[in-house]
Amino acid sequence: MTNAETKQKDATLRNIFTNMDAHQGQDIRESYYKAVEGLYALAEALEIADAQQTPSGGPLIEEHLLACEAIEAMKKSRLGAIL
Repeated sequence: MTNAETKQKDATLRNIFTNMDAHQGQDIRESYYKAVEGLYALAEALEIADAQQTPSGGPLIEEHLLACEAIEAMKKSRLGAIL
Protein backbone atom coordinates (compact mmCIF):
# COMPACT_ATOMS: atom_id res chain seq x y z
CA MET A 1 0.00 0.00 0.00
CA THR A 2 1.42 3.38 -0.98
CA ASN A 3 1.71 6.26 1.46
CA ALA A 4 -1.18 8.03 -0.25
CA GLU A 5 -3.33 4.90 -0.02
CA THR A 6 -2.49 4.51 3.66
CA LYS A 7 -3.41 8.13 4.35
CA GLN A 8 -6.69 7.70 2.47
CA LYS A 9 -7.55 4.53 4.36
CA ASP A 10 -6.71 6.22 7.67
CA ALA A 11 -8.90 9.19 6.78
CA THR A 12 -11.76 6.89 5.82
CA LEU A 13 -11.46 4.90 9.04
CA ARG A 14 -11.28 8.08 11.14
CA ASN A 15 -14.41 9.36 9.43
CA ILE A 16 -16.23 6.09 10.10
CA PHE A 17 -15.27 6.15 13.77
CA THR A 18 -16.18 9.83 14.10
CA ASN A 19 -19.68 9.13 12.80
CA MET A 20 -20.11 5.82 14.62
CA ASP A 21 -22.09 5.37 17.81
CA ALA A 22 -19.66 6.15 20.64
CA HIS A 23 -20.38 2.88 22.47
CA GLN A 24 -19.82 0.82 19.34
CA GLY A 25 -16.56 2.64 18.67
CA GLN A 26 -15.41 2.07 22.25
CA ASP A 27 -16.33 -1.61 21.98
CA ILE A 28 -14.23 -1.95 18.81
CA ARG A 29 -11.33 -0.06 20.41
CA GLU A 30 -11.35 -2.24 23.54
CA SER A 31 -11.72 -5.44 21.51
CA TYR A 32 -8.82 -4.49 19.25
CA TYR A 33 -6.48 -3.85 22.17
CA LYS A 34 -7.59 -7.03 23.98
CA ALA A 35 -6.99 -9.06 20.83
CA VAL A 36 -3.49 -7.68 20.29
CA GLU A 37 -2.59 -7.99 23.96
CA GLY A 38 -3.93 -11.54 23.99
CA LEU A 39 -1.94 -12.54 20.93
CA TYR A 40 1.31 -11.30 22.49
CA ALA A 41 0.52 -13.12 25.76
CA LEU A 42 -0.36 -16.31 23.88
CA ALA A 43 2.79 -16.23 21.77
CA GLU A 44 4.97 -15.74 24.83
CA ALA A 45 3.20 -18.43 26.87
CA LEU A 46 3.53 -20.94 24.04
CA GLU A 47 7.22 -20.14 23.56
CA ILE A 48 7.92 -20.62 27.27
CA ALA A 49 5.91 -23.85 27.43
CA ASP A 50 7.74 -25.20 24.39
CA ALA A 51 11.11 -24.42 25.94
CA GLN A 52 10.12 -26.51 28.95
CA GLN A 53 9.31 -29.55 26.81
CA THR A 54 11.83 -32.31 26.17
CA PRO A 55 12.52 -32.15 23.32
CA SER A 56 11.43 -28.66 22.44
CA GLY A 57 10.48 -27.60 18.93
CA GLY A 58 7.26 -29.58 18.76
CA PRO A 59 3.61 -28.65 18.40
CA LEU A 60 3.78 -25.84 20.95
CA ILE A 61 6.37 -23.90 18.97
CA GLU A 62 4.28 -24.43 15.85
CA GLU A 63 1.34 -22.85 17.68
CA HIS A 64 3.66 -20.06 18.87
CA LEU A 65 4.61 -19.36 15.27
CA LEU A 66 0.94 -19.21 14.27
CA ALA A 67 0.33 -16.67 17.04
CA CYS A 68 3.31 -14.68 15.72
CA GLU A 69 1.76 -14.75 12.24
CA ALA A 70 -1.47 -13.40 13.71
CA ILE A 71 0.49 -10.60 15.40
CA GLU A 72 2.11 -9.74 12.08
CA ALA A 73 -1.31 -9.69 10.41
CA MET A 74 -2.63 -7.32 13.08
CA LYS A 75 0.36 -5.03 12.51
CA LYS A 76 -0.96 -4.52 8.98
CA SER A 77 -4.26 -3.28 10.40
CA ARG A 78 -4.67 0.49 10.42
CA LEU A 79 -6.97 0.36 13.46
CA GLY A 80 -4.09 0.63 15.90
CA ALA A 81 -2.89 3.79 14.18
CA ILE A 82 -6.24 5.54 14.33
CA LEU A 83 -7.66 4.27 17.62
